[in-house]
This record gives sequence, structure tokens and C-alpha cells, in this order.
Amino acid sequence: MASALTNDDLNELRESLAQDDRASVLTRTITKNGIRNSSFDNQAAARLNSTFSVEVETGQVTNQKRSGRCWEFSLLNTLRHQFAKNYKVKDFELSQNYLFFWDKIERANIFYHNVGQTVDKAMDDRFVHMLFNQPGEDGGQWSMAAALVEKYGVMPAYAMPETFNTDNTSDFQEAMNKKLIKDGFQLRNMAKSGSSEDELDQAEKKMLQEVYRMAAYSFGEPAKTFDLEYRDDDKKYHREAALTPQDFFKKYFKVDFDDYAVVTNSPDKAFNQLYSLPSQNNVLGGRDIEFLNVPIDVLEKTAVAQLQSGETVWFGNDVLQQMDRQSGLLDGHLFDESSLFQVDLNMTKAQRLTSGEGTVSHAMTLTGVDLIDGQAAKWKVENSWGDKLGDKGYFVMSPDWFEDYVYEVVVHKDLLPEELKAVLKQQPTVLPAWDPLS
Repeated sequence: MASALTNDDLNELRESLAQDDRASVLTRTITKNGIRNSSFDNQAAARLNSTFSVEVETGQVTNQKRSGRCWEFSLLNTLRHQFAKNYKVKDFELSQNYLFFWDKIERANIFYHNVGQTVDKAMDDRFVHMLFNQPGEDGGQWSMAAALVEKYGVMPAYAMPETFNTDNTSDFQEAMNKKLIKDGFQLRNMAKSGSSEDELDQAEKKMLQEVYRMAAYSFGEPAKTFDLEYRDDDKKYHREAALTPQDFFKKYFKVDFDDYAVVTNSPDKAFNQLYSLPSQNNVLGGRDIEFLNVPIDVLEKTAVAQLQSGETVWFGNDVLQQMDRQSGLLDGHLFDESSLFQVDLNMTKAQRLTSGEGTVSHAMTLTGVDLIDGQAAKWKVENSWGDKLGDKGYFVMSPDWFEDYVYEVVVHKDLLPEELKAVLKQQPTVLPAWDPLS
């Protein structure tokens, strides 16, 4: 057991460092260059060159800028790749602002619903605490983006372009957090003081009108219809007038989100089981967040198979680990801090998840893989951080980074073995709001 440090303890610590014959040169190196620069593997770029045996043709990358909308960007990327292939228009882009607007409205609505369901619980109840913690945040899941598309459709980027507040969401997020938290307290107080259901409903409607106004002022109000116009790669002009976003999605995107499964590798839980995370749902009455938890090789095999079929793959990951932003390298040993300090800093994936050191911090898109003797030697990754990073916005990922820091891939259910398809039909185990996959 640890105890108060004495002078003898401190002298022992100094003597231990004095006996390290590398201490002087490493102190100079690390204090001058920093930990990451001092432990960086300069050979990683040679291992992770930008050549792939399987590659889906894609165009320019998108840029989420200073926002947490990667989950929307990645799903819209998979859709626009399909549009580009089917209609021969390489760099067509869908409006991220459009989905973001409706996410704010839906997320406020479900927040009010959840407040109403928890008025009998104390504010220090763990779920209530999570509910009131950053209710206006940007982050999300694949199923949340799919729920928005299913309800609201999609539109081209030019029909609802980005604004200052979508490119820089922190100010709006701060204002929305204050708005929802205050509304939450008001609804709790009204319910506890005996307000009727009709009075609560009227209060919520007024609150939602205010949220709508805040979003419209900040992002612009979505148009009900738009004119689809584009010139394909053969320079042929196309136009269809007065499309609703829902009609556009149904007519031009042959996608049924029910055909997909979110396949997860979360080794802190039992494998070959279905889990749900209802606390993270963003559309009341919409699509539920569900995960099929399996060993990592299932994620790899199904992702490879989907790329081989010509379709890109949405995937959730911990991009903050072992990543060099400028070069666009994702390698499990890119920074060897353990060797630098002569201290074992490695943890298992399960340990990182359960402690919170590991998290699903980002979503990107797999667009290629380099197969050598049937095994993935490296992956091509489409990011949403603009074209100034990596290779024109594309990153390269090593197999060990995939194993350690990829947590979710979204693939066609038909790519799964029959025994896992059967698991998808089972009743899911409900995960708490604070689960690492949230």
C-alpha cells in the first residue's frame, strides 16, 4: 500500500534515476523535441505506402472542420460514393448541414422525453447525470445518422451549404447545452409540482419552437424542396425540379439501412451477442442503436468483403491513439513511448475501454485494402478533415491499428456467417448510458 513519501523515499528515487546511463541524453532529447517526436517511428511511412490491391474509386474528401459531425460525414460519404458510381458524377457532395439541423431538433425532442421519464429520479442518479451532461453535443453513431436519413432524406450540399456555425459548432453547442439543461429543470419542476400532461406538452412545444428558431438562425432553415442539378463525368447535364429530400433519397439511393449491421469489437463484453444503447437514440420512435459484438477477425473479413464488392465501409474508431495527423498515418506502434521511457504503457483493448482510456472518438470510411496472401496488409481510409492532411485527405492504417483501435464497422448482413445472422434476431442486451461504446 502507498504511504506518505519520506526523504529516504525521495533520495531512493533520485538514486534510481542517477543509475540510468541513458538519462542525460534522453532528457535532452525529450525536453527539446517532446514525447511524440522523440518516440515517432520514421519507418512507418515506408510500411504504409498508398498502394492498395482493392480500392473503391472515390473523389475529393469532405471537411467537418471544427465540429463533431464525423458520424454524419462518414455515412453521407458512403451514400455519395454510391451516387457517384451509379450516376457517373465523381465529386458530388451531400449536405451535412441538412442532417445536422434535424439532429438538433430531434435530439432536443428526445431529451425532453427522457426528462419526463426520469422526474422521479434524483439529479445525482447516474443516468440523470448523463442525461444532463452536454445534451447539445455533436457526437453520434451510425444508427443515429441512418435514423435521420430515413426520416428526413438527403439533399445536395449546394441546396443547404455549410455555415459559420456548422463549421465551428462550439458556440452553438454551448448555447444549446444551456437551453436544454434549463428546459430540463423547468420540466422536472413542473412535473413535481403537479402540472397536467397538457401543460407539460404545451411547455415542450414552446421549448421545441425555441430550439428550432436557434437552429434556423444558426444554420438556415431547410428548404422543403430543391432542384437537383448536376453535370456527370461525361459532361452531360441533368436536372429534376422540385424534389423533396425524402423523394431524392428514395429515388436516387438504392439503400435499405435494415440490410446493414453495426458489427462491434468490444472485448469488455461477451462476444457473439447483440447489444443495444437506447440512451443514445436521437429520433424518438426511430431507429435503435444496436451492436453485434464479435471477435476482431469478423470485422476484418466483412469489411474486406464489402470493399471487394465495390462498396465503402463506415467505421468507428479511436483516432486519437497512435495517429499522426499531418502524414495521415495510423499505426499501432507509431509512437513507442514504452521503449522511450523504459516503462510498459501497453494495455489490452478491454482495459482501455473499461477504464475510459479508450473510446470511440471518431468515424471514418474505409475505401481500400491491400491484400497480401489473403491478409490485410494496410487499409485506405477516407477522413473528413479536408485535403491538407495525409494524402489529399486520405489516411493509411496498419493491421495492428485496426485490431487495437477499430471498434465498429457497418456491413451488409449478408456478409455475416449464418450463426451471427441468427444473433441479430435475438433480443438485445441493453447497455447503460455510460458504456464505453456510447
